[in-house]
Amino acid sequence: MGEAHAMCNIGVAPAKLNKVVLAYSGGLDTSVIVPWLRENYGCEVVCFTADVGQGVMELDGLEAKAKASGACQLVVKDLREEFVEEYVFPCLRAGAIYERKYLLGTSMARPVIAKAMVDVAREVGADAVAHGCTGKGNDQVRFELTFFALHPKLRVIAPWREWDITGREDAIEYAKKHNVPVPVTKKSIYSRDRNIWHLSHEGDILEDPANEPKKDMFMMSVDPEDAPNQPEYVEISFVSGLPVAVNGKKLSPASLLDELNKIGGKHGIGRVDMVENRLVGMKSRGVYETPGGTILFTAARELESLTLDRETIQVKDSLALKYAELVYAGRWFDPLRKAMDGFMEKITATSTGTVTLKLYKGSVAVARRESPNSLYRQDISSFENGDVYNQADAAGFIHLYGLPTRVRAMLEQGM
Repeated sequence: MGEAHAMCNIGVAPAKLNKVVLAYSGGLDTSVIVPWLRENYGCEVVCFTADVGQGVMELDGLEAKAKASGACQLVVKDLREEFVEEYVFPCLRAGAIYERKYLLGTSMARPVIAKAMVDVAREVGADAVAHGCTGKGNDQVRFELTFFALHPKLRVIAPWREWDITGREDAIEYAKKHNVPVPVTKKSIYSRDRNIWHLSHEGDILEDPANEPKKDMFMMSVDPEDAPNQPEYVEISFVSGLPVAVNGKKLSPASLLDELNKIGGKHGIGRVDMVENRLVGMKSRGVYETPGGTILFTAARELESLTLDRETIQVKDSLALKYAELVYAGRWFDPLRKAMDGFMEKITATSTGTVTLKLYKGSVAVARRESPNSLYRQDISSFENGDVYNQADAAGFIHLYGLPTRVRAMLEQGM
C-alpha cells in the first residue's frame, strides 16, 4: 500500500499540506527532510523525537538542530517505561523470537514511536506524518502500518521514495543549498539502531556474511574473551510471567532492563550474528547486542519449565513463532496479535518465581529455579518408588502407546 501511494504521486505536483510531524533524529537525513518538506509540500514541520533509551548523546542539541533546519518546533517524549512495559515485556512473555535468533529490538520500538507520532499529530493539528526510512527496509512498513491502524486518514510522506537524493553527498549538497547546518558528527561506517533493549549493526563489512565482525564494532558488550575470569550470579524475580526484580531489588521495567544490560554487557552476554529474511523480500545480515534481553529470555524460559505443562509449552512455542512474525512485520496493532497476547497472559498467570543464572564469558547457564506454582514434584520424579507413581504401570502405558508402531511393523513384515 505504501509503495502504491508513492507511485500515485509520480509526475503529479504534491498536494499542499498544513503541518507535518516528522520522525526526527538530528542526523543528516532527517535534517534535510525538514526543508524538503517545506519546499515540496508548503507546510510547517514539527519534528518529533522519541526517547526509547538510545542514549543521551543522541538527544543533545536536538532542538537547536531542528529549528536551524527550518522546523517550527521539536517535541521530545520519554517513552522508555512505556516501551519496556507495553511492548518489550509482552514479547518476552510470549517468547517471541524471529527466525530462531532475533529478539525484535527494532521491531518492537517502531510501533511505540509511531503511536506517539500519531498522538503528537493530533495535539498539533497536523494533517500528515513523515519518516526517513528507505524504500528497501522493514521500518517503513512498521511505521506506516501503525499510522494506518491508529489514524487511517493521516497522510504519510516517505521522502526516500519520492525525492532525487540518492546518497550522503547528494544530501550534503541539498543541505548547503538550503542553508541547513550539516551535522559534523563522524559518520559511522555501520548503520546502527539503538534503544534500551538492543543495539543493531548493519552495513560495511557486515554486508558479506563471510566477514567476521570487527572487535571494536561492539558498544553494549565486552568481548567474551575479555570478560571477567570469575562468573557472576544474577537472580531474576517474576510475577505472572513478567520480571519485577533483580537480585531481590524491585525495579521499574526500564530500570530493571538498564540494570541487566550493565550486568550482561560486562560479561559479553547477548551477541547475535544472523542472516535474516526481511519483510520486503531480501536477505540481510545484522549483528545484534541484547545483553539484558538475553538474560530475561533465558530466565523466563527456565521458569516456565517448572510452571507450564508439556502441551501448553508446545502450543505456546508454536504461537510464539507467529507472534514474532507479526511484530517483525509491523502488525503490532493487529487484532490477531492482541488476541494472542491475551492467550499468553492467561497461560503465564502461574509463572511466578525466581531464576538464578550464571554469567561467564558470553554464556548464560541456569543455576537455580524456584516457583510456588511449580509442577515439578521431587517425590514423583525421584528414582525411588512412591505412592503417586508406580513404575509397574509403565508397562501397560508403553504397550498402548507403542501399539501403532507394532501394527505398522506387523504389516510390513507380513505378520
